[in-house]
Amino acid sequence: MRVLLARPRGFCAGVDRAIAIVEHAIRRHGPGVHVRHEIVHNRHVVDSLARQGAVFVETLDEVPDGRVTIFSAHGVPRDVEQDAQRRGLPVIDATCPLVTRVHVEGRRYAADGRAILLIGHAGHPEVIGTVGQIPGEVHLVADAVAVERLPLPRDRRVAFVTQTTLSVDDTRATIAAIRARFDDVVGPETRDICYATQNRQAAVRALAAEVEMLLVIGAANSSNSNRLREIGEDCGVPTRLIPDASALRAEWFAGIGSVGITAGASAPEHLVQDVAAALSHWAEVSLEEQAGVTEDIRFRLPAGLA
Repeated sequence: MRVLLARPRGFCAGVDRAIAIVEHAIRRHGPGVHVRHEIVHNRHVVDSLARQGAVFVETLDEVPDGRVTIFSAHGVPRDVEQDAQRRGLPVIDATCPLVTRVHVEGRRYAADGRAILLIGHAGHPEVIGTVGQIPGEVHLVADAVAVERLPLPRDRRVAFVTQTTLSVDDTRATIAAIRARFDDVVGPETRDICYATQNRQAAVRALAAEVEMLLVIGAANSSNSNRLREIGEDCGVPTRLIPDASALRAEWFAGIGSVGITAGASAPEHLVQDVAAALSHWAEVSLEEQAGVTEDIRFRLPAGLA
């Protein structure tokens, strides 16, 4: 069996930074550092940090007074920040810098009097945080159909921003619909789209042209991992989203001579290696890495943790 590993895959700079923040905070402040929401959407990462001493909670009500509190990479609404400040909680913000940039852009557009159209998925923590960071009129649009249904006149001045786990390809049709629907539209340049999302999706498209099956390693609640699975399927290749090697089934690979493996931006590399090793139980494996983009972006840790 030929096994081809996607490049790039797995952790992005924002995830690396968020995990490092929690690990540094535990070393500096000791066990009992509280993290609001999963730091990133991967149970293996969360469990590893919990074993080191992190305590994961969903609301600030669960954080004892005085405990160091970390906000996840997805970002939080302003009212959560204000609640932490009111309680005097020592806060470390692990929001991905690219998510923070979306917040800044949204506030700038809102200050200009524009209605904000946020392209994203309802209920996703990043979307909840972004909506809560932008004052004024914010409308969530998932696709071009949602744009047509907006209760706004054509001459309303609007601006769009996007969830970072969506790529240029994901948002193209929705942005086109916004530009067709309204007379005065502004939005970020394509360079503001998350580099990691775009790179991983492009790698999967290239991978799909070379293999008979695709495996995407990632959590079921990971937006970017689910999108990688959808792209594989759209390319006509049987694609499965799995959390780790334990989910593999021998019958999936009957008659399969080539398999591509990628991982969502929150999935650690050891899960990729575990899956590749597990495949060798059923076939003699020839392991290769795809020619692709090398990512060298790094984000600084917050002041006081570096």
